[in-house]
Amino acid sequence: MSAFRIGEAAELLGVSTDTVRRWVDAGRLPANRDDHGHRVIGGADLAAFVRAGAAEPAGTERSSARNRLRGIVTAVVKDTVMAQVDIQAGPFRVVSLMSREAVDELDLRVGSVAVAVIKSTTVVVERAPTPGQQRSG
Repeated sequence: MSAFRIGEAAELLGVSTDTVRRWVDAGRLPANRDDHGHRVIGGADLAAFVRAGAAEPAGTERSSARNRLRGIVTAVVKDTVMAQVDIQAGPFRVVSLMSREAVDELDLRVGSVAVAVIKSTTVVVERAPTPGQQRSG
């Protein structure tokens, strides 16, 4: 089973190490000590913590889409028919191509808060190397 040190968990969650330490100290996120005395969080415990905190955004209509990334609009490029909207959602950059009409109707501008709703028939999942493990090339 995977175990993550405080810094690794913080990186995965997109928060500071201090935040993860506070969650552990408050008992919100279970952690144990490894052989070297470092606090580690079990992979299953970390996944359960993330699932418990993954509430639907307020005001969300009922939808079959499960992937919702709330963020801030960082760029809007419009031409006469189409537009590109960039959203920074935590550590993730999401780029959407849509009609200019949709951008205008939604009044999307740099600095606006937006939710990227992702519904895809193809999602490629890759296994990330565990800490200290090299990727074979």
